Amino acid sequence: MTAFFALATSLLWGLADFGGGMLTRRLPALTVVVVSQGIAAAVLGAIVVATGGWSEAGPLLWFAFAAGLAGPVALICFYKALALGPMGVVSPLGTLSVAVPVGVGLCLGERPGPVQAAGIAVAVVGVILAGGPQLRGAPVQRQAIVLTLIAALGFGTVFVLIAEASTTVTGLFLALFVQRLVNVAVGGTALYVSVRRGAPALPTTGFPWPSLPALAFVGLADVAANGTYSVAAQHGPVTVAAVLASLYPVVTALAARGFLSERLRTLQAAGAGLALVGTLLLATG
Repeated sequence: MTAFFALATSLLWGLADFGGGMLTRRLPALTVVVVSQGIAAAVLGAIVVATGGWSEAGPLLWFAFAAGLAGPVALICFYKALALGPMGVVSPLGTLSVAVPVGVGLCLGERPGPVQAAGIAVAVVGVILAGGPQLRGAPVQRQAIVLTLIAALGFGTVFVLIAEASTTVTGLFLALFVQRLVNVAVGGTALYVSVRRGAPALPTTGFPWPSLPALAFVGLADVAANGTYSVAAQHGPVTVAAVLASLYPVVTALAARGFLSERLRTLQAAGAGLALVGTLLLATG
């Protein structure tokens, strides 16, 4: 069950990242974040009301609140790092987020077996290579590295916090709703500051309404991924769940190959293969 839900998390996050990347070609990144997360919050609010999730309110919601603070900060840092580039270095470095939940799991006493330990190592190397690390070319700005590491820390922190935010299904809906409300508040504040500084919130042609379904998909896929990761982490070792959930860059790369006909470099193809091998070792270990 852990492997299934963690792999579902990778699929959902990978597709959400691909969709978000496509949307940021037409809309400012902060607008994509705020609108997509706002749609997700509205849907989750309806689910919470329908399932009576308010009855699950309790101290655990502080974990969801903290995750809501960390997520947008990490995302904004990651987007800024991508803008500074080169993306071929920034993207693979972002996968270091897996170190946070794996480290927490080890500190809490989790000890993966030899096969699973090998699977973790192989999968992490595969994910980094699948991101297509740029080994030569434009120099990397120190600010880009710092922002990427902050983003990785933030994403990894969200992994840890959301896994602790609930113990029941209805409680999970409520926790995800609270997380999304905080996401929108933080992202909205950042967008307001950006607009006050002169950056546009929308393209000159106005809001692209045909993009609304895609924005909804990105927001809902992201929230579903948080939900499946929480289930995976609660039903098995966090070290295994975190590594399998971190395979999303492979999904993004394959989506770009399938929908945009982007060719995978030899290094990326080898990384995808290694990630698959690591997944098999983790699932069978």
